[in-house]
Amino acid sequence: MTTVSLIVPCHDAARTLRLCLESVLAQTRRPDEIVVVDDASGDDSAAIAAELGARVIRLPENRGVSAARNTGVDNTFGDVLFFLDSDVTLRPDAVENALAILERDPACGCAWGIYEPEPLIDDGPVEWYRILHAVNWGTRQTGEVTGVVFALAAIGRATFRETGGFDESLRDCEDIEYGHRLVERTRIVLTDTVRGRHDDGDRLLPILAEQWRRALPLIPLAVAAPGGSGGSGRRRVHANRPAGILACALAMASLPVGLLYPPALLVTAALLVVFALVDPPLLKLVHRHRGPAFTGYFMAVHFAVHVVLVTGLAVGCLRVRPGRKAKAATDAVSTES
Repeated sequence: MTTVSLIVPCHDAARTLRLCLESVLAQTRRPDEIVVVDDASGDDSAAIAAELGARVIRLPENRGVSAARNTGVDNTFGDVLFFLDSDVTLRPDAVENALAILERDPACGCAWGIYEPEPLIDDGPVEWYRILHAVNWGTRQTGEVTGVVFALAAIGRATFRETGGFDESLRDCEDIEYGHRLVERTRIVLTDTVRGRHDDGDRLLPILAEQWRRALPLIPLAVAAPGGSGGSGRRRVHANRPAGILACALAMASLPVGLLYPPALLVTAALLVVFALVDPPLLKLVHRHRGPAFTGYFMAVHFAVHVVLVTGLAVGCLRVRPGRKAKAATDAVSTES
């Protein structure tokens, strides 16, 4: 019988960890072991995990999610590793469904899931932006993909060992770097049968700062990626439409011209319309869940996020040797987070 080790990395996660672990205990296929790697928390995370019966491994200093996940792998025995973020709760059948995918298709070494369209804890409009955006891009890309997000993901231990551990030097984009290596060795499936509710960020400035940190290494990571990560029939995982990124970049570039020559602002306005309409399923999703007024707010935040993303990609491009920038920029747009 296949054994499953569920690994939860956490740092100061007391707000959500109890809900997270209670959802694990309610699984139709309960993991054979539950390990919480406490990454030098300053709150009661470790005590909560122990109270709920998880085995707790405490790191003496904060080393980041990559190190916490690697530590969890080194201290577990399961044939399948199920990684779960501490701010995510699983739908009761999530582990069972992930395991079924891996067992049904031996060529598939990793199955990961998407978020539900409601936040775990409702903290306001910015969080709703994040959640609905994530639901949209996850839903439209289900199937065989070229990347993975380890917020709720199952991977065979043998596949993980063959691929190697997470890069502990990365505090952001570790999933993207790992996915570049993983897709060279196995099939990766994004499925809507593995689902969870996420307590996402709820303040705009920290979210923009996070987007900046994530955008900077995207092009350098694309340059360093193995060459064959595309593959026939595989979808590249990207959180935002490449056409939307291009429309935003062109709008940003056209604005200075419009300030000097006001009629050119019509071009900027047209590009903003293109940006707003480039992803009809996203507009429909937001409108259905939150209504027309919130849809307008959503698109304003969405554009702000894109401005930061485009700027970060441009700065990241400066870190790449000139001869490799064009290919790297194309690859980064296809794998941005």
